[in-house]
Amino acid sequence: MAPVHLVVIDCADPALVAAVEGLAGYLRRCGDDVVATGLRSAGVALASQQAEAVLVYADRPVDEVGEEALLSLGERGAALLLAGPTVDAWRSATRLLEAAGMGPGRRTPVHEIRLRPGAGGADVVARMGDELLLTDRWVTAEKVADDIEVLLTANLATLDHPVMTLRRANGGPSVGTCTVGSLPQTVADPAYQRLVHRWLRAATGRRDGPSVRVGLLGYGAIGAEHTAAIAATAGLELVAAADPNPVRREAARAAATGPLSAYADSDAMLADSDVDLVLVSTPPNSHADQALRALMAGRSVVVEKPLCLTVAEADRMISAADERGLTLAVYQNRRWDADYLALKRAVRAGAIGEVFHYESFVGGYAHPCNYWHSDEAVSGGAVYDWGSHYLDWILDLLRQPVAHVTANSHKRVWYDVTNADHTRVTVRFDDGVEAQFVHSDLAAALKPKWYVLGTHGAVRGDWRQASVLSRGPVGTLVEDELAPADAPAQLRLFTPGAGGGLSETLLAVPPAPVYPFHRELADHLLSAEPMTVTAHDSRRGVAIMEAATASAAAGGVPVRPAVP
Repeated sequence: MAPVHLVVIDCADPALVAAVEGLAGYLRRCGDDVVATGLRSAGVALASQQAEAVLVYADRPVDEVGEEALLSLGERGAALLLAGPTVDAWRSATRLLEAAGMGPGRRTPVHEIRLRPGAGGADVVARMGDELLLTDRWVTAEKVADDIEVLLTANLATLDHPVMTLRRANGGPSVGTCTVGSLPQTVADPAYQRLVHRWLRAATGRRDGPSVRVGLLGYGAIGAEHTAAIAATAGLELVAAADPNPVRREAARAAATGPLSAYADSDAMLADSDVDLVLVSTPPNSHADQALRALMAGRSVVVEKPLCLTVAEADRMISAADERGLTLAVYQNRRWDADYLALKRAVRAGAIGEVFHYESFVGGYAHPCNYWHSDEAVSGGAVYDWGSHYLDWILDLLRQPVAHVTANSHKRVWYDVTNADHTRVTVRFDDGVEAQFVHSDLAAALKPKWYVLGTHGAVRGDWRQASVLSRGPVGTLVEDELAPADAPAQLRLFTPGAGGGLSETLLAVPPAPVYPFHRELADHLLSAEPMTVTAHDSRRGVAIMEAATASAAAGGVPVRPAVP
């Protein structure tokens, strides 16, 4: 049988048990074969399987029988990793701690911890920044053996202490400790889960491979953004670009931070063996064809949104990637917009109770852009353009099954372009919840960006009128007013007051993460970590957009989308 990771849970705190089970689920999504079990069942669970690593979370003492069971697994070749409160709770497990080369000291209070890489921690913190902030309590190291690898450190009273270690086998089991992860909310933190996954990789001898070499197919308006993001992401390297326009090819060369091969067509770039991944930035009606050609040539693929225009195309693309063991991803960059992340946090935290009604809007009163975005045959129409983002938000926030989609569109003013001037899409879910998206180039008065109702409150996202101020050539003030969609919305939370009436709170909107998609892409390709947005997620969005287009064409009749 294939090697497995065993997650041993011996915790009295049910919230910690649930968090560790969630961590085990994350490790499975990383592609690991994970078995979660109690301490007493550990030997039984692996009676007929080969354990590659044993990850232990315990908040109560271990007896000699339990300690012996783990040591025997280590003697059979499993790396033993003592995580979270385990070292503190197992102070009496002297044989295990001696094998780990770590003597526990005092327990700190709960506080914000700044984690920094130790001498052996480069792969553990790759693409996660120079220091990570987690809130937790942890145990200092009173003594540390000379031969342990320090992967992470934390500072206490100006002294650095090892908080993630690994002592490789030398006549005994390989044993590691991670004294961070005592609180359920810490174990549930995505950054912490990534650290644990990388600790497991280090303990089992897996390391990141060489950088992924990227070729950009199409170097239009988004090309400079991808070039900057790739340059800023360790593990990605831009090596090629293809575009029939020689001016754009020269722009790609000028923006690249290293040598770049520029090609006039995709066939020439796909013939370049130095390209590992193709990023398709051509218009939407060509996405399926270009992505399939790259996949069949053995390259992983990232596609600009939308993934494609039909579910049939999406299924062919996903099948081609799966059959070849390649990655297919979609650049859903607005999944990380600062205001959307703040809205999502509030909803997920239950700040407004159960959501039953959702409205979203984008637009204004202005002529549509004079580019392929406004040509329905090329872009798919307004539903696919802005809808690729707004409907993706709906499907991310509301995960329940979809019952049907209805849509209406109007063509009343801008006859020189083929996109509808005004479109409304309504998604009705099986439980009766409704979500609406409106895109309009005829909206002389703006609706809120978001209007979300829950059983215990509401969130409204108001557009901001922001400007960029500068000086003109002679020193006079120049004010460049941004389009509403170019600035994060102001989010207001409304909840019933204790004595009647409503309480209104302005929600904080922290800065958006920097190039999160490209970081996730590198993490996925190099460290086997899951991506936030999968090709199947994007296929679900295509199904909604295809159903909306069909509904609008039929006068607004309900259409059931082709979603599982």
